[in-house]
Amino acid sequence: MFLAANTVLLIYLAAAIVPAVILMNYVYKQDKRDKEPIGLLGMCLLMGICAALLSIAGEGAGMYALNLAQIDQTTPLYIMVLAFGVVAVVEEGAKLLFLYLKTWKSPYFDYKFDGIIYAVFVSLGFAAFENIKYVFSYGLSVALPRAVLAIPGHMTFAVVMGVFYGRAKYLENHGKPGKWLYIFLGWFFAVLLHGFYDTCAMLGTAESSLVFSVFIIFMYLLVFGLIKRESNQDYKLN
Repeated sequence: MFLAANTVLLIYLAAAIVPAVILMNYVYKQDKRDKEPIGLLGMCLLMGICAALLSIAGEGAGMYALNLAQIDQTTPLYIMVLAFGVVAVVEEGAKLLFLYLKTWKSPYFDYKFDGIIYAVFVSLGFAAFENIKYVFSYGLSVALPRAVLAIPGHMTFAVVMGVFYGRAKYLENHGKPGKWLYIFLGWFFAVLLHGFYDTCAMLGTAESSLVFSVFIIFMYLLVFGLIKRESNQDYKLN
């Protein structure tokens, strides 16, 4: 009985975590200039978990404020405000906060592509923690859809944020203005993508499902295209 229970537990954990591990390994291998220390990447994963925990509190406060606005919860407007103004804003903001706190002043942050590496590891730490909650709450039936949709989604938002994050670091290192603008733009575009993803997923209409399918194709093309381009065009920040 004990062995069977442990086997089931390991299966659930593997189903929740393995997709994130595969994507982290892929992005790590695209770092062709100077590999990041495993210890720092492990801390980025931990920061992602911290961001997930902070998001639980932030989203709770956001939903409370949204309910005070007395918007009809059956309307598309409510879903859009929830997706963009609460979930996306809070989650991407929490990721960016812990990303910045852990990596901005790191001496290892010396190449532009590092911004993507760090952002992806924080985001996939977040996604893995979130995935564990979903798999243990709803069973293995959600594991495959989340592996091909939600986990790559979080990576996409992170890559977009990381592109701007690396450029912001370059500007600061060279004494040029625009650091905070680029950091803001990274967060802003991550919020737009995240909010659009969640809106389509939550609306549940035939039209939104069609748009969501097209968006998923766009998302995959965008994220792997950006990773390849940024890896090939990497340069030192100092």
